Amino acid sequence: QVQLVQTGGGLVQAGGSLRLSCAASGRTFVAWFRQAPGKTREFIAATSWSGGTAYYADSAKGRFTISRNNEKNTMDLQMDSLKPEDTAVYYCAAQLATSVPNRIAMRAPKMYSFWGQGTQVTVSE
Repeated sequence: QVQLVQTGGGLVQAGGSLRLSCAASGRTFVAWFRQAPGKTREFIAATSWSGGTAYYADSAKGRFTISRNNEKNTMDLQMDSLKPEDTAVYYCAAQLATSVPNRIAMRAPKMYSFWGQGTQVTVSE
């Protein structure tokens, strides 16, 4: 079993920054998703157990950075240059994996067996 516990999030003005953290242990492939009201859950970023390669949605490229620290068993999402359209509930997700999933599969919520509790991010004008 993998337990994911999220911290961070909150309210920030447009152009500001927030950092989300997720306590995640084990040899897992991890990702961040978000879900805005009335919308489906959207892939944001993912990285492997080693944290060596990161994968991003187009909406996150250049603004968001995913990282993990296996000594501390944490996985973070640094979000910069935030926009009102980034407002959503953000979730960390994990799947036990010894190899990197293909780039289509990693974007599908159904691939992940373990989920954090979600945290609200609100970006004001």
